[in-house]
Amino acid sequence: MTVDDTGSGEGEHPAPDGGDGRTPGPVAGRGKDGFGVPEVSDVDEKSEDDAARDPLALRLEQLILGADRRYTPFQAARSAGVSMELASRFWRAMGFPDIGQAKALTEADVLALRRLAGLVEAGLLSEAMAVQVARSTGQTTARLAEWQIDSFLEGLTEPPEPGMTRTEVTYPLIELLLPELEEFLVYVWRRQLAAATGRVVQAADDEEMVDRRLAVGFADLVGFTRLTRRMEEEELGELVEAFETTAADLVAAHGGRLIKTLGDEVLYAADDAGVAAEIALRLIETMANDETMPELRVGIAFGTVTTRMGDVFGTTVNLASRLTSIAPRDAVLVDGAFAEELTRTGDAPASETQAAEEAAAAEKEGEEPPSYRFALQPMWQRPVRGLGVVEPWLLARRG
Repeated sequence: MTVDDTGSGEGEHPAPDGGDGRTPGPVAGRGKDGFGVPEVSDVDEKSEDDAARDPLALRLEQLILGADRRYTPFQAARSAGVSMELASRFWRAMGFPDIGQAKALTEADVLALRRLAGLVEAGLLSEAMAVQVARSTGQTTARLAEWQIDSFLEGLTEPPEPGMTRTEVTYPLIELLLPELEEFLVYVWRRQLAAATGRVVQAADDEEMVDRRLAVGFADLVGFTRLTRRMEEEELGELVEAFETTAADLVAAHGGRLIKTLGDEVLYAADDAGVAAEIALRLIETMANDETMPELRVGIAFGTVTTRMGDVFGTTVNLASRLTSIAPRDAVLVDGAFAEELTRTGDAPASETQAAEEAAAAEKEGEEPPSYRFALQPMWQRPVRGLGVVEPWLLARRG
């Protein structure tokens, strides 16, 4: 594997200090897989960046990363056996800024580079796929870390006694929480990976694994912009958090998948139209019973959806968004394809006339009439920006 313009990298990793790689320096530490990294000749020298930083910040960084700063990006790339260009692509994909040649990287950084490059070298991933893995992981964990610091740790690190500073509480708290949160993160990731894999392998063919037919729903708080002008920032934050939490719980409980939250709007998806309909109506009912919440409107469309990095794209998603913007308050609008799918699965009658005829026929025969969960009412046709003329249907519960 080509390292860079200064070394071949075939069969051995050049020493970060510019040696030939045959006589590595002392092993500074070993990761979980037992790999050691050659010592850098000047690792004991304090960089200007280190000297300028808060000592507690450095101690927290060392605690969380499990290692001291040892390498510049160039040294880390050489030690990992990858080109500086590829190393930079991986770092940026993970969401980290360029740092020039500051000594800010650890043995864990070297090992991560080596593992990603090894997957490419072994043919398990293409280089583009490896970069995508780095980007998706970086974006997801960055948001998680920000949330934990902003909400979770901020509340827990309130000084328990007068005279104590928050910084005096933070270090021992993180020391206790870190291993537990790490184990929990891996557990949840494995659970989510198992669920996602199960959905993919049940696809009808290879093409459907990427472009799948899904029900996509948007739920939007009505009048949110006006609320932002009237409410204090803290109140607004609490309202948004309550909305996102309620929506996430309802989506998960009824078998859907929360794709993302956008403050006053949530996007979810479901493989089954009946599941998507149930979630939409539950959201409307739950929010209507909460006096602190604004009114809600939901739009759902059914069709082919492209999935990338946990997000969804395509005409179906755009249509669901447009339906949300024209839906009445505390109501659910769906497209024709979604209405057809509910009818096909027996969750809703094609029309109320049909339902009445079926009930009359069943009564005449002394049988139970068909049981439908939902009712569909055709609405006026109207042009929708970018999608032409659509005929939405109003979704409601029966009975």
